Amino acid sequence: MKPGMSFIKHYLQFKDLRAEEYAYLFDRTTIIKKRFKNYEKYTPLTDRTLAMIFEKASTRTRVSFEAGMYQMGGSVVHLTTGDSQLGRAEPVEDSAKVISRMVDLVMIRTYEQAKIERFAASSRVPVINGLTNEYHPCQILADVYTFIEHRGSIQGKTVAWVGDGNNMANTWLQAADILGFTLHVSTPSGYEIDPKVAGVSNTQCLKTFKNPLDACRGAHLVTTDVWTSMGYEAENEARQKAFADWCVDREMMAVAQPDAVFMHCLPAHRGEEVEAEVIDGPQSVVWDEAENRMHVQKALMEFLLIGRIG
Repeated sequence: MKPGMSFIKHYLQFKDLRAEEYAYLFDRTTIIKKRFKNYEKYTPLTDRTLAMIFEKASTRTRVSFEAGMYQMGGSVVHLTTGDSQLGRAEPVEDSAKVISRMVDLVMIRTYEQAKIERFAASSRVPVINGLTNEYHPCQILADVYTFIEHRGSIQGKTVAWVGDGNNMANTWLQAADILGFTLHVSTPSGYEIDPKVAGVSNTQCLKTFKNPLDACRGAHLVTTDVWTSMGYEAENEARQKAFADWCVDREMMAVAQPDAVFMHCLPAHRGEEVEAEVIDGPQSVVWDEAENRMHVQKALMEFLLIGRIG
């Protein structure tokens, strides 16, 4: 561990933080975003370096972390599978020991959650999960913040997840457990969410529905993801058939709350998991959601490196 750091806090899944810490992060995000919009210089991470390691392709994760770190006064080292030795010619633990001696913070976007857990266990500095097969905590951090920004507290509300029981669904379930809202989930048979993978024993916050229309009924937020995530391309043809009835359409939005919002972590395939009229319609907040990745991650990096402000 680096001099002056008595305790390292990693962010490897959503349940790594408590509800009270999320309340703090969302408050900080509002302050940091306002400064950004007002062109106010704010550089608390001067002389700090973020290493970004990508084993999965990225648009929003790379731009949001890189731009955010530069805006906070820090610098960035960008590594991909092609130009690093992570897990190939060198054990993950050895890579972690070396990289964490040279930087202050590491963000990893990879496949198995086990790999990022192994890296964090040997790291001297905080490690952030930029996405794994099992979890996507930074995206749900942005999604929850976006809901709060548009509609106020998410506590006691209902979020409808329509589609694959994937890393997003797992992370939404963790968020429901921690932040006190209900998650409605509708997936095709064989693609269900597994509370054990999410690590959530409180099943009171989860309700499952065979019919996606029923899952959306009364929801304050309706959200989905692509039918075939990275790493599952070989299943694409089978998934296209299985998910045919799980396209979020105007009918689903019509049975949700009148002021319900629609979210999608992007990239989106219009006409597959969502109708163009929904994602491009008045209830969609996907562009605010995408932008907020940067703002919440700036607050997260500040928190992991500096601690609480004020």
